[in-house]
Parts: sequence; C-alpha cells; structure tokens
Amino acid sequence: MMETSDQTGADCWQCGAFSTICLLVKVGALQIFLLIATSLLLPAAALPGTLSIGGTYSVSFVDIDGNKLSTSDGHVTVVVLTTTADREKARTVGDHVPDNCLGNPNYRMITVVHFTGRHTVIGRRIATTFIRHRVREEAKRLQARYDSQKLLRDAKGDIFVVADFDGTAASQLGKAARAKDFSVFVFGRTGELLAQWSVVPSTAQLAAVLNCGK
Repeated sequence: MMETSDQTGADCWQCGAFSTICLLVKVGALQIFLLIATSLLLPAAALPGTLSIGGTYSVSFVDIDGNKLSTSDGHVTVVVLTTTADREKARTVGDHVPDNCLGNPNYRMITVVHFTGRHTVIGRRIATTFIRHRVREEAKRLQARYDSQKLLRDAKGDIFVVADFDGTAASQLGKAARAKDFSVFVFGRTGELLAQWSVVPSTAQLAAVLNCGK
C-alpha cells in the first residue's frame, strides 16, 4: 500500500514537473515568436518616415533670419542636415558646390543645424547668436569665391541656416529627433528628391545632379 502511495506521489511530481517544463517551453516559444514579429514589423513601421529618391516632398523651414523656405518653391535646393559636431562637413559640402552654380538664383543651399540636446530659451538664444557669428564667417569665405568668379552678389544673402532645436526639421527629412545623422539632400524645383547622401558628396557628384550649366 505504501508503494502505491509513493508511486502515486512520484507520478504527480513528474506530472507537475512536466507541466512546468511545458509551460516554460510555451513561454519561451512565445517570446521567440514575439521577438521575430517585432523585428519584422519595426522596419516596416519606420519606412513611411524615410525619404526616397524620386518621391516629391514639400519640406518647409524658417531660417534664423525669419526667411520662409520650401523645397518645392521653384528652386533646386541642396539641404544639409548636420549637428554642431559635423559643421566642418557642412562647410565642405558648400565648398564642393560647382563654381558654375554660384550666384545662380535658381539654386540654393540650406543648412539645417539639428541640436540633439535640450535647450532653454536662453540657451537657444546663445546658440543662435553663435550660429549668426559662424554665418558671417562663412559669408566672407563665400564672398571670396564670388569675387574670384566676378559675381556681383552679396554672399551673405545666399546663405540660409535653420536652427532645429525641437527636431521638427529633422523629422520632415525622415530623421528621428535627437538623432545625430549627417545627410545631404538635393530637391528639384517642385520638391522631387533627386539625390541623397549620408557622407559629403564630391564636387563631381553634386555637379552631376545639379546640372547648373544646363
């Protein structure tokens, strides 16, 4: 009788242990399934925010001087999205703009400085003041190029800089707020995305897309 009771207890223990193992296996399988499903769904969810070459995008900005700008207002527009850490890359993009594009009112370059940290009102004013100082310095460099090409234009009027403190501009360009991406976009006159790079394009690459001499 004792053996029967012991055997019954052992069978129950084995049954309980087996049920626990089955439960662990089911939970583990469910976790794997959810992980796979998430990995498949997340890229699909991110796609609508990205910009695709050939697509048309009317992206609007307001620069530090209050100028309202758009990628679909009739200009061929080079947009550089950068952070303060990559400002030298943005300068190099400007240097790579072909000479025959300089001073052409149909072409324009907009630099969007995306701030990845949070700034108070006072902090934004200080940052904007620093940007204005940088713009004056860049205007002198650009004016030297204008003068060498005998272009009778004020270079300062051809420099457009947007201070993106809240990520609004970056999100319009398909980038997440606070992201540190460096990107270069070229938009056609009606907002068609003609080209984009995540590195500084060469002069030849820009020339091939801009077709300034045509």
